Amino acid sequence: STIFTKIKIDKYQVYYIENSKFIAFLDTNPLSIGHTLVVPKKEIDHFFDLDDDFLSEILLFSKKISQAIKKITRCNRVGLSVIGLEVSHAHLHLVPLNKMSDIDFSKKKISLKDSELNDICKKIQSEII
Repeated sequence: STIFTKIKIDKYQVYYIENSKFIAFLDTNPLSIGHTLVVPKKEIDHFFDLDDDFLSEILLFSKKISQAIKKITRCNRVGLSVIGLEVSHAHLHLVPLNKMSDIDFSKKKISLKDSELNDICKKIQSEII
């Protein structure tokens, strides 16, 4: 099993349906405020090894979250990135963007207090339709 299936992610959980196929949570070392990870519960290493229906579902799941992120962060766009090198479990990043460099994973991550992460999480949750 991977770190995503071993850890409890309820502290900064953005969107979760008990019987769903996915979970989304704030990145605790984000590129920008609102940076969220979307992870299938199914343990598959490579994102594009997910079957077509599953890929469609994860994008629709992510769409709701990205709309909420855009609204609360007032960013120009929410970028989507599939990296998969840091954890061997399929996942995608939703990153608020105002400029191209906002999605540069080689740049220094920002540091947020627990209270700030909780506040961001609650705001995103309140905007999910």
